[in-house]
Amino acid sequence: MQDDVLAATAARLGCATLVDAMGRVHSHRAHIPAMSSPDPLRPLFGPAATISFLPYREDLAGAGRDFRHYFYGALGEGPPAGRVLVLSAGGYPDVSHGGGTKLSRADGAGLAGVLADGRLRDYGQLRDYAFSTWCRGEAVRWGGDTVMPHAFGVAVEVSGVCVSPGDYIYMDSAGGVVIPAASLQRVLAIAEDISVEEAEAASSIRSEGARPRG
Repeated sequence: MQDDVLAATAARLGCATLVDAMGRVHSHRAHIPAMSSPDPLRPLFGPAATISFLPYREDLAGAGRDFRHYFYGALGEGPPAGRVLVLSAGGYPDVSHGGGTKLSRADGAGLAGVLADGRLRDYGQLRDYAFSTWCRGEAVRWGGDTVMPHAFGVAVEVSGVCVSPGDYIYMDSAGGVVIPAASLQRVLAIAEDISVEEAEAASSIRSEGARPRG
C-alpha cells in the first residue's frame, strides 16, 4: 500500500485498536500516552526520522552545527515527503524543543509531521502548516539553553517507548503507537480483525438488552 492509503487505514482504525494489534505481535511497550497538538483533529502517520536531544552543555554546543544540520541529517538522502520528525526530550520534556520558525523546514520538505517528546512554541504558526504536530504542550520560552540536539538517525526514547529510524508512528487525540516497519502490514491486518471482533461483540451486547425479560 502507498503511505497515503496506509495513513487513511490507520486513522480509520484508531490508536487503541492499533495498540491492541501491536500487543498481539510484540511484547514490548509501544503505546504513547495522549499528547497535545495545535490541531488535535489531524492524526499523524509516517516513518520516523529521529533527532536525539541532550541537556545543554556550553562546551559541546554549537561547533557550527545548528538545528538545520540535524534536521537534514535525520532525513538523510531519501525523499523526505511523508516522514515524521521525532525529537527526544533530552531529559527536559517541559521545555521548548522548537517552534514555528525552526519547523517551517518540515513544511517545505513535505513531512507528514513532527512528534516531540518536549514542548513546542508557536501553535498558531504550526496549525497553519500542512503537517501534523504532536508534543507535550505549548511553550512560550526558548529552550536552547536547556536542551540541544546531539545526534540524528539514532534510536530515541519518547514517553518510555523506543523509536528507531524507519518505525511507523501513529498519533491521534487518544495517544500514539510505534510500529516496526517490518511488522506494519501484519499489525494493520490484525487491527482490522480486532475492529470486526469489537463490532460483533458490541452488537451482541446490544442485542442482550433487547431481549424480553421472563
